[in-house]
Amino acid sequence: MPASRSVDPEELREAVRTVTAWLDGTDPAEPTRAQLAAAVRLSLRTLAAVAPGNSVEVRVPPLGVVQCVDGPKHTRGTPPNVVETDPRTWLELATGRRQWTDAVDGGLVAASGARADVSHWLPIVAV
Repeated sequence: MPASRSVDPEELREAVRTVTAWLDGTDPAEPTRAQLAAAVRLSLRTLAAVAPGNSVEVRVPPLGVVQCVDGPKHTRGTPPNVVETDPRTWLELATGRRQWTDAVDGGLVAASGARADVSHWLPIVAV
């Protein structure tokens, strides 16, 4: 999804609310792919809106990717600054349920490049 489309904050909160019980562990049933995709994509687009730019690529396979953070623009090949994680970890970071340093130190987030620390913009949404 293009990051340039603005995100309605209530739409983001509602998408994240649908996965909150799973994130908190109070409901072990994994959300549907559509629910998970909505929460991930809207939160990624929000990150791109609050940290505009093209110097860092944030990947949450297989659900979404955005470029964000001001700095040198990447145009071809693998970008020099990449953040990659799974959907659950991303949503835990985006909602403040997990700290950036804990996720990186625990191997849940792969962050490479001098600008890859996006912790300044986390959490993205409070639910």
